[in-house]
Amino acid sequence: MSSLNPEQEKAANHPGGPLLMAAGAGSGKTKALTSRLKQLIKRGIPPHEIVAITFTNKAAREMRERVFGKDNADQKWHPRFPVYGEPFIGTFHSFGAKILKEEPALLGRTSAFSIYDDDDSGSLVKRILKEMGLAKDIWKPAAVEQRISSVKSELQDITEIFESEDRRDQIFAEIFNRYERTLKQDNAFDFDDLIEKPVRLLNENLELRTKYQGLFSHILVDEYQDINTTQYQLIRLLVEKHKNICVVGDDFQSIFAFRGADFRNFLNFAKDWPEATIIKLEQNYRSTANIINAANAVIKNNTVQTPKNLWTENPDGRLIKIVAAGDCDSEAIWVANEIRELRSENRDLSVGILYRTNAQSRAIEQALISENLAYKIFGGLKFYDRKEIKDVLAGLRLANNPLDTVSGERLQTSLGKRIGAPTAKIMQSQGGRNKSIAELIEIFMRESKYQDFLEEKFNNPQERMDNISELARFAAEFENLGEFLERASLLQSADRPSSGQLTSQPTNQPTNPVNLMTIHIAKGLEFDCVFIIGVNEGMLPHERSVEKPEQVEEERRLMYVAMTRARTMLYILFHSFPSRFLYEIPKDLCSFDSCDGLTNGLPSEDEMWIEN
Repeated sequence: MSSLNPEQEKAANHPGGPLLMAAGAGSGKTKALTSRLKQLIKRGIPPHEIVAITFTNKAAREMRERVFGKDNADQKWHPRFPVYGEPFIGTFHSFGAKILKEEPALLGRTSAFSIYDDDDSGSLVKRILKEMGLAKDIWKPAAVEQRISSVKSELQDITEIFESEDRRDQIFAEIFNRYERTLKQDNAFDFDDLIEKPVRLLNENLELRTKYQGLFSHILVDEYQDINTTQYQLIRLLVEKHKNICVVGDDFQSIFAFRGADFRNFLNFAKDWPEATIIKLEQNYRSTANIINAANAVIKNNTVQTPKNLWTENPDGRLIKIVAAGDCDSEAIWVANEIRELRSENRDLSVGILYRTNAQSRAIEQALISENLAYKIFGGLKFYDRKEIKDVLAGLRLANNPLDTVSGERLQTSLGKRIGAPTAKIMQSQGGRNKSIAELIEIFMRESKYQDFLEEKFNNPQERMDNISELARFAAEFENLGEFLERASLLQSADRPSSGQLTSQPTNQPTNPVNLMTIHIAKGLEFDCVFIIGVNEGMLPHERSVEKPEQVEEERRLMYVAMTRARTMLYILFHSFPSRFLYEIPKDLCSFDSCDGLTNGLPSEDEMWIEN
């Protein structure tokens, strides 16, 4: 794709005013957006008047490289441009920080302000709760911190919360006000402030708003389907005068509602800007025709969307393989064996294994280790490196070996001496040979009040509980605690170093390890071969996301994102009951297989599809 296709060219040369690029998966949206930016500079728009906003530093770096060239990515100008200057290319948060650096006095800070990360904010919340004498079992710091973030990201009026008749709301408003006063005293902003504070400043100060509307004449926004309330308001305030806004995104890939993203901002673009030009980028350059047609067939079942018909000039390619398994372990073993076969034919084949939740990585990691296949995990820790897994295993080790001081010290350090020390003593007294592993885990969870601990300390307690449940499920396969702990230890020691590549990796192994990640992390990535595992009803769509139609539609978008990561080969595996999404894939695009010939209790090939 050396040159622009007609639709990309139309977008790059758009004369001005609101422009929406509705870009399908693999359609070259980054190329279209950067071509638009370069074209603006070539037309004589002063570069310092251009703002290009992305969601990640990686995406911003890629954009800079495409605009200035890899060797000139850190330069402020390129000889091919007629005007000297530097556009702003960065994230929403870095852009907000830029405004705050220029206007700190308006918020009672100096330009040397600190930016508090999540840990800093959490420590501040804990200090305030302690000062107010609030019980941590009722006012959980992680939950309070999350609500503070929501107030800011949704631009809520804290006065209305304070005036609520609900006493808990009144107490929270006091916590919030103390939190804000302390930030000001500390000459600091938290991460949410980097967008929320500029929005409030621009909303309340006409002179300031006029200033920044004059400074920036063109705004470009990537991944527009993922913006939240404050990000949306920031963009609207900056462009309401000149209306030179260019956004690109794909509502089919809007999968971050849990972070506050509202894809209705994308769907409502034409309502916000009646004079907007809408250009659809529908030609896919990534995947085979079979993969594209299958993904189209799934996503068309969503009712709330901007209709697009993704197409490709690529060949049909292989059929999508649907594989039934008896359980997650046989599923993982099948995947590991298939990867070894594929790699024997093509050592450099890039492989991605995608799953809905992090807890699903346990089985696949174990299978890859058994096959001595190097792997790495994106966006998270390996299963046995996760804090909650290490804590539970420490309790089990004490039950098995009361002399294990390292495990005892871990519990005291992790849980605090008030809970950790008694829990360690109780586990030491249990006698692992006299109780089942399930009983021992239950004792540990009860005595340590571990679920309460997770809810107090972390923003993702349910995900961590899911990991513990997966550990318990695996442990149930062992009758002897010592054997289970030995297996877990061997898996841990084999899975080193932390980069994910095995220390026992043979020299003839491919240099690119197998990539493991959740579907959320996979967005924006692509691989020659993709395995989507655990595509079961209750997992994808997730059982916690089936109560409302809009939740099911987001789960379907997750399925679409997962499918469109594949270039040439796509495998979809399930155990237990197959996901409803599998029935939406046309039968003529698929082949059907089962692990070890398993058929008992599993649907047959003919039963896998509902004929239209």
